[in-house]
Amino acid sequence: MKAQIDICLTQKPPDMEAFLQAMAAAGYEVKHGRGGVISFRTEGQERFTRLRASTLGKGYGQEDIQAVIEGKTSLSENRTGVTHKVNLIVDIQSRMKAGKGPAYERWAKIFNLKQMAATLQYLQENNLLEYEQLEKKTTEVTDRFHALSDSIKSTEAAIHVNAELKAAVVDYAKTRPVFEDYKAARYSKKYFSEHEADIALYRSAQDTFRRLLSGAKLPKMDTLKAEYQTLTAKKKAAYSEYRTARKEMQELIVAKTNIDHLLGLTDAQKNKEMER
Repeated sequence: MKAQIDICLTQKPPDMEAFLQAMAAAGYEVKHGRGGVISFRTEGQERFTRLRASTLGKGYGQEDIQAVIEGKTSLSENRTGVTHKVNLIVDIQSRMKAGKGPAYERWAKIFNLKQMAATLQYLQENNLLEYEQLEKKTTEVTDRFHALSDSIKSTEAAIHVNAELKAAVVDYAKTRPVFEDYKAARYSKKYFSEHEADIALYRSAQDTFRRLLSGAKLPKMDTLKAEYQTLTAKKKAAYSEYRTARKEMQELIVAKTNIDHLLGLTDAQKNKEMER
């Protein structure tokens, strides 16, 4: 019960009612007694357990829970300086063994035991035995994936600019003598008609320089070639890390989605946004 209380509080419910709804969704029956006393009971439990520190321990009284919800104290402060560790393996296995409760029933409509067994194995192999660890790791890996994606896009844009400049330098060098002769001929219509394609290439190259360099000095071809090699090497290295990060992110999102469904903490839209 203490583990589930911590899980519900990590979702930052806006008020006590939302917190109680989260507990109910996780399979806990909620009872309101005299004087506003709140009690919980789960499957197989004969009597209700009151939400008070004398029963559950320091930090688990109704006033303590209310203080965390209102932001007057943090979850860790309310746990005598150490956040209560929610062991996912124990919690999930107990739910699967019971096979009852509204959260389990909702999850069972979408997933199967084979999928959850694979999820449990993944969590154990990667030492993600607490929900906060899983959530933090998923966020970190997702952020790293998107950072790599943005870096690759930036590098690809630089490669495109480099390719444009190299092509423009070639066209410029090849057609410059023709344009110089065109100027010497005082922009003769006859000369233009005879060399229209080359003059167009020359002007197009100049337009490219103005657009991409913004008045900066035109780099030499050797410099552009060296830059291209550096950029392509950077992109290749980033893609290797990108593929690894994408695979890790997808595995974590699948695992977290399964856990969220089973624990009644489903946030499918958020997970989809993370994956995108």
